[in-house]
Amino acid sequence: MSTTTSEQQQPSSRAGGAFLEVRDLKVHFPTDDGVVKSVDGLSFHLERGQTLGIVGESGSGKSVTSMAIMGLHGKSAQISGSIRLDGEELVGAPPEKVRRLRGKKMAMIFQDPLSSMHPFYTVGNQIIEAYRIHNDVSKKAARTHAIEMLDRVGIPEPNQRVDAYPHQFSGGMRQRAMIAMSLSCDPDLLIADEPTTALDVTVQAQILDLMRDLQKEFNSAVVIITHDLGVVAELADDILVMYAGRSVEYASASQLFNEPEHPYAWGLLGSMPRFDKPPTERLLPIKGVPPSLINVPAGCPFNPRCDFQERVGSPCLHDRPELLDNGAGHRVACHIPSAERRNIWAQEITPRLQ
Repeated sequence: MSTTTSEQQQPSSRAGGAFLEVRDLKVHFPTDDGVVKSVDGLSFHLERGQTLGIVGESGSGKSVTSMAIMGLHGKSAQISGSIRLDGEELVGAPPEKVRRLRGKKMAMIFQDPLSSMHPFYTVGNQIIEAYRIHNDVSKKAARTHAIEMLDRVGIPEPNQRVDAYPHQFSGGMRQRAMIAMSLSCDPDLLIADEPTTALDVTVQAQILDLMRDLQKEFNSAVVIITHDLGVVAELADDILVMYAGRSVEYASASQLFNEPEHPYAWGLLGSMPRFDKPPTERLLPIKGVPPSLINVPAGCPFNPRCDFQERVGSPCLHDRPELLDNGAGHRVACHIPSAERRNIWAQEITPRLQ
């Protein structure tokens, strides 16, 4: 899972390629002020039945990546690299071909279901329309299926709620309805973009449990996009940490939470509330702000905010670090030697978080 040429040429995890395979993906947007490099060389793969969490601050390129996979960027986006879904290349594919794949082969749960669902049509009609596009069934059969899906995601009285409008649902119920719509055609790939944002803690837990159960039922490949490490801790098998449109660390969930090696990942963990610490203790915020994606800093893009940059010096300021495997599939893009990173985590960072 690297943006370097040598890493990209490594074989995928199984013969014939992974179910979803992204290689050296770049999504750039030309503007009057310059080119916005929202995603700038991203590679990862995902198998069916597995969950990948993509985390990072706002503006790191998470949602742009998901929109590129779904083929939802307009003509203004300059997209290069490769996105292969079950062996089919999506980058450069005719829009009609990608549209046929949406819903049936891949689906997306959007961040704000109220703005993503049409306010003038009932929830049931929107599920029915999505289902009939990919299935040659009568409207009556599609309505029955819509009711079944609403019931499956835990919406009470689905026979009546199928005729309700989005604004008549609570936030949690709208999110459940969005999940029902996304899963109505049994997609092989499900992308969830901030699926629990703006929901209270109890509803968040219910939505996460629901997604976990439905994934087991449909054996879908799932991509969870979030800034909340607590969400990926619940669901993800692997975690990709993005910063300034690039991958800075990729590891299993266990590796990332127990042995993170990138200073940015340390910062994310330090700024996450914990229930095993006194609530009077202050969180440890990451200093500074994310860089402009028009003028990304030379060298390591995180170097202006990194507390450890002076230990390495010039390379951090001038050379872009490669995403290298330090063993067991744990890949990190950092100029600090791996052994020293592990020592910093154990001796300096961990005591602050305890």
